[in-house]
Amino acid sequence: MEMFALDEQVAQWEAALLPLRGAARLPALVPLAWHVRQRDSARAAALAAEAQALLAAAALPPPAHRVIAARLLLVQAETAWLHGALDAADAQADAAFDMLSALGDATGRADAHWLRAWIAVDRGEHGRCDAELLRAADAAREAGDALRVAIAEAATARWAVLRDLHAASARWGGRFDSADALPAALAAWVNDFHGLAASQSRDLGAAAGHYMRCYETALETGQLRQAITAAANIGGYFTRLNDHQAALEWKQCALDLARPTGWPRSVGACLMHTAESMRRLGRLDAAAELLQEALRILAPLSGSRSYAIALRYLGDLKLDQGDYGAALDAFERLGQRADALDQADFQSAARRGQAHALSSLARPDEALQAALTAAALAARQGHAYNHIAALRVLALLHARHALPAPQPMEALNPALHYLHQALAVAGGIPGYILPGDLLDALAREYARAGEYEQAYAIAQQAGAAREKTHGQEATNRAIAMQVHHQTEHARAEGYHHRELAESEARRAAVLQQTSATLERLSAIGQEITTHLDARAVFDVLDRHVHALLPTTTFAIYLTDPAAGALQRAYGVEAGQALPTNSIALAERQAYSVRCLLERREVYVERVPRARHATVVPGTRVNLSVLYVPLVVGERVMGVMTVQARHAEAYGERERLIFRTLCAYGAIALDNANAYRQLKDAQTQLVSQEKLAALGALMAGVAHELNTPIGNSLLIASTMQQKTEELARLMDGPGLRRSDLAAFIGDAKKAAGLVMRGLHSAADLVNSFKQVAVDRTTEQRRLFDLQQVAHEIIATVMNRIRGGGHQIAFDIPALIMMDSYPGPFGQVATNLINNALLHAFDGVEGGQMWLSARLAAPGRVHITFRDDGGGIAEAHRQRIFDPFFTTKLGQGGSGLGLSISYNIVTSLLGGSISVHSGDAGTTFTVDLPLTAPQHDPARPATIY
Repeated sequence: MEMFALDEQVAQWEAALLPLRGAARLPALVPLAWHVRQRDSARAAALAAEAQALLAAAALPPPAHRVIAARLLLVQAETAWLHGALDAADAQADAAFDMLSALGDATGRADAHWLRAWIAVDRGEHGRCDAELLRAADAAREAGDALRVAIAEAATARWAVLRDLHAASARWGGRFDSADALPAALAAWVNDFHGLAASQSRDLGAAAGHYMRCYETALETGQLRQAITAAANIGGYFTRLNDHQAALEWKQCALDLARPTGWPRSVGACLMHTAESMRRLGRLDAAAELLQEALRILAPLSGSRSYAIALRYLGDLKLDQGDYGAALDAFERLGQRADALDQADFQSAARRGQAHALSSLARPDEALQAALTAAALAARQGHAYNHIAALRVLALLHARHALPAPQPMEALNPALHYLHQALAVAGGIPGYILPGDLLDALAREYARAGEYEQAYAIAQQAGAAREKTHGQEATNRAIAMQVHHQTEHARAEGYHHRELAESEARRAAVLQQTSATLERLSAIGQEITTHLDARAVFDVLDRHVHALLPTTTFAIYLTDPAAGALQRAYGVEAGQALPTNSIALAERQAYSVRCLLERREVYVERVPRARHATVVPGTRVNLSVLYVPLVVGERVMGVMTVQARHAEAYGERERLIFRTLCAYGAIALDNANAYRQLKDAQTQLVSQEKLAALGALMAGVAHELNTPIGNSLLIASTMQQKTEELARLMDGPGLRRSDLAAFIGDAKKAAGLVMRGLHSAADLVNSFKQVAVDRTTEQRRLFDLQQVAHEIIATVMNRIRGGGHQIAFDIPALIMMDSYPGPFGQVATNLINNALLHAFDGVEGGQMWLSARLAAPGRVHITFRDDGGGIAEAHRQRIFDPFFTTKLGQGGSGLGLSISYNIVTSLLGGSISVHSGDAGTTFTVDLPLTAPQHDPARPATIY
């Protein structure tokens, strides 16, 4: 993965990410999170979090998984660093480094070292920064990544300039002699190095030019923090070129870039540089206010170079305000930071500032020691300009205060001694123009010493120097104008690139919004089409229409062919339900009728005032109306409309959304209508099934009662004949004792037979009566499973015996159930009838077994088994489906087992399963002894 990417590449990742879903997003999501880490750190954190969530569920090889996890951790670490959370950033960077080291990922290690270097910078640990940059270059070299090596070395050279300009130029000047034709990511750092080196050499025009190129390339490659620093530095160089207007513009540019990020180091640095421009313009109060805000923001980064610069600016401001105690405090704090940073410019500047403040506080001896230290530091570091400034401070101190003369001293007084030393140092700077104020100070000191001729001669040199200085100032102004022109060109170019990037970003945002809308509409479509009830479909459509579109009125009209009209099936206006309404199809001027008959969308951006009179009474006048036909295939079911009080409410996007909702709504309403028709047919079939079962029950009752009642009738008729014969004997020849005894014997036998037959009939009637009541009422009661099963089998024994089959019964007594005996009986009957119809098709002598046993506590295990032909494997998964039968038109409705499944799983609260092979089928029903409670107002429906 590249270290930095161009805006065009980022836009490509943005576009590539849009259509992707789930783990497929990772290949675009990870590089996008990495390369927007400074472009938009908050979004980078969000993308990284999304990628981590997807990574947890992705099936990737462990090495690839860990490499991505480490890269995402680096994104989080950089975000923490930018926001000033240095401890968290350090911990995350260390963790990522350990993971990458274990994986042998040298490129990843280089990036971890790079980030740790910048964390060290903000801590003020520049020695650690150098070490981390060196390790970054070594790791990149190990990975064979020449670009990363060069970037790390350019950053190293940049920091080396601040410690020793000449040594840094000698070491790195040849390595980075030019930034031309370099990759943009590297050019940013090489220009930073050259700009800082030119600044230390006081070639301010060249410094500004380098930093302008640094700014452009940093922005182009997403290095926003570096771009902010470059813009602030350009402002500083314009300040030193006395073009304060351009300086403020660039510093404001830097601040505008920094403020939205919330990064403390960047925001604080921009504020302090702006404050310095204000100070130079004499606006001391405004400068003080900006500096205080900058120091407050930078307080968590008090070890950084930015905080040290703020202290220097604060000291200079307090000197200008005459607050010498506060100035001394600021420069003393600067000295502490300068020593910790080991940066020459700060070390010398801190002591010079202390000397000025101590002198004004009437502490000349301490001021002298501070100034001497400043001069010694500058001389040791070879920094000529700091050396000249420190020598001038020493001359000023001796002119103000009676201080011991330096030894050895050949000049007339200490002030002249130090001024001559300053002239000597200045003379060693190639092309340096002696400042007129330095020569004026020398002339004044000669005059004070009584050397007027010498003073006059030096004063003439001062005038000549001022003329040269004026020429140099003119040159500086020309340089400022040139740089200003380059700046404007760079800004225009940058603006053009940003416009291109923003345009691409807007295009990506539109694509993302469109993708999100389509994704949302897809989810809405799934929700709409899951409903099989028209009212539920209306409610879902209403909710989403109001959520997605500006809506005052929403209505759905369905066609009524019989009435030749559109009937309003649903309507809501301003949150209130609309009454039913009918629009005749003959009213062709109506928008809804036009939409239906022409089978096309009708959109009126602004309803003409003349049409307001045709508004349905009791409804509102809407200025925007949109009608879309509800089309399924070639059929038009009706019209859906959405309306708003304001004109031009529905653009192309809104109309697309509404068309999509209408398409989903049409499908859902058509499904609901089909489902309603199916339910009606199913109800009719169930009724027929129940009537058939009742007919079978009555046939069984008739057959079972026929034998005992027929026998009783036969015996009764025989006894009637015998009684008539006995009466004839009594009325005729006479009744013999033997005849009476025979009659009495026959009567006893007949009475016994009649009583047995009638008792048997009565028992059967009671059983039939209980079964019939249970089946028709779905009454819940406490019952004995053995008794109910016995009664159920009694009702179907006629069919069993009629087919030449047998059923064995093995259910223990006193298995008490608090349940629904009628629906249970229907299940048992359906299983028996299913076996008779399918298992024993064309077979005689089939055997069935019905058994039950107590299983787990509170449950009963019921098994129905047959030795018939079994169920074909292709049919086993469908036997509980409604209307599935292999005997369609041959006595099978396909509802028996489906009804049984619904009864067992819904009303009885149990489960049913089937096992079948080539011979025989076993149904297993597992039921609770106590059926679940059902809402009496909404009983479980049995089909």
